[in-house]
Amino acid sequence: ENSAPLRWDLRVNIALDVARGLEYLHDGAVPPVVHRDIKSPNILLDQSMHARVADFGLSREEMLTRNGANIRGTYGYLDPEYVSSRSFTKKSDVYSYGVLLFELIAGRNPQQGLMEYVELAAINADGKTGWEEIADSRLEGAFDVEELNDMAAAAYKCVSRVSRKRPSMRDVVQALIRVAKHSHSSRNHHGRRLPPGRTDDESVDLEASEGQSSASGHQRQESVGSVSELPDV
Repeated sequence: ENSAPLRWDLRVNIALDVARGLEYLHDGAVPPVVHRDIKSPNILLDQSMHARVADFGLSREEMLTRNGANIRGTYGYLDPEYVSSRSFTKKSDVYSYGVLLFELIAGRNPQQGLMEYVELAAINADGKTGWEEIADSRLEGAFDVEELNDMAAAAYKCVSRVSRKRPSMRDVVQALIRVAKHSHSSRNHHGRRLPPGRTDDESVDLEASEGQSSASGHQRQESVGSVSELPDV
């Protein structure tokens, strides 16, 4: 068991893997799929630390019943508009993904007051910068401030209480590709090792097609669970 916190570059890679998986479900799958229960326990990591979106139980149930009268999902990750309207959309998945993104950044989950923590930080942040105060303290500053601010800014757009103001997952993927490219470039420049299982070629191959999605559960090894448990993978 490794007690060290998950490195920042691995968190960026996990965020991008999950975003690509959701982008495929929303825009590449036929018919499009709304997951309905995006949360850290439903993100699986293989031995190479690649992330996969798993557990489509609520999505399948909705397709079978078409009954949205009852609130289904996980509190803390639920879209506020869904709670009031009972209408779950792609933008509801985007909200849940934003919570997950903040979880990766801050190292705490919704049950640990994550979103209250984020809202307090947002008072001092201008939406694009100033987010470093929410960084997981276990990283001990071992992250790129620009990358963290860009990732947090994307996450904050995702968790807008107004769904039409949230980006699409395609837009989120493009934002995270820019973050990941910067992360890979910086890591290689400073001679830091690549994530386990990733080669130099993979590190710059950030324009993968939607067909190479991360929306499956094969090669399952461990669930992300809470980000506080990520180092145990």
